[in-house]
Amino acid sequence: MMNSVTFPGGTHLPALGMGTWALGDRAERRAQEIASLRLGLDMGLRVVDTAEMYGAGRSERLVGEAIAGRRDEVFLVTKILPSNASRAGVAASCRASLRRLGTDRIDLYLLHWRGAVPLEETVGAFEQLKKEGLIGAWGVSNFDIGDLDDLANVAAPDSCAANQILYSLDYRGVEFDLLEADRRRAIVTMAYSPLGQGGDLLRQPVLQRIAGEYETSLGPATPAQVALAWVLRQPGMLAIPKAGSPQHQRENVAATELVLTQHDLEAIDRSIPPPRRKVPLAMI
Repeated sequence: MMNSVTFPGGTHLPALGMGTWALGDRAERRAQEIASLRLGLDMGLRVVDTAEMYGAGRSERLVGEAIAGRRDEVFLVTKILPSNASRAGVAASCRASLRRLGTDRIDLYLLHWRGAVPLEETVGAFEQLKKEGLIGAWGVSNFDIGDLDDLANVAAPDSCAANQILYSLDYRGVEFDLLEADRRRAIVTMAYSPLGQGGDLLRQPVLQRIAGEYETSLGPATPAQVALAWVLRQPGMLAIPKAGSPQHQRENVAATELVLTQHDLEAIDRSIPPPRRKVPLAMI
């Protein structure tokens, strides 16, 4: 059974979503990428994450095409660049994203990372979008402990719905303090790139060994499915791996069938140790 997450306000969603970074960049892959997103919806996924930065709007346009006629099935997330996060910039960027997405509302609107615009100004602009009904909720991305503390000084409690961060077995630094800080504030943590970067992680012997001990509805488990199940084990965690093909999407969904044992987790910790001190938040 797939885990779920609960956003402030009570919205319950499957803990596995769909990322779209680099989707829409190549015309010859467009049909396959759209088919992948639609299959994810068919299989019960609801969260689709994109950003105005991805392909300079190409990803948002692809998402808009993929969800056309199915908007009510989707919890739609997009992100604004910090350079556009002024009061006037937020209003303009949000409306541009809405046009590209072919919709009249964004369910969750995120500040992609912290920039030079004062947080108070950005938060005020986000709250205005909520009043206008253009967004359902807002959040942040790539915010570390200090950033969340600063945000708490200018935003009402429970107003920030999510913090989207880099989290995978390649990047475990957030386990030291940030994951717990998000939980304490009732912020949903969204894990981008949960399968790590490149193939080195998935060639780790420990993941290959554990995968060999499990089966999914698609057949023998893969190291990628083990790595994704490892991320999804965290309470309050919503993972948004990218799947550029229907087969990849099926493999991601099948990863939710895996329940790693304490023995598995201890073996992973021995091979890929958790952090023992605070490290700067990683970004890609």
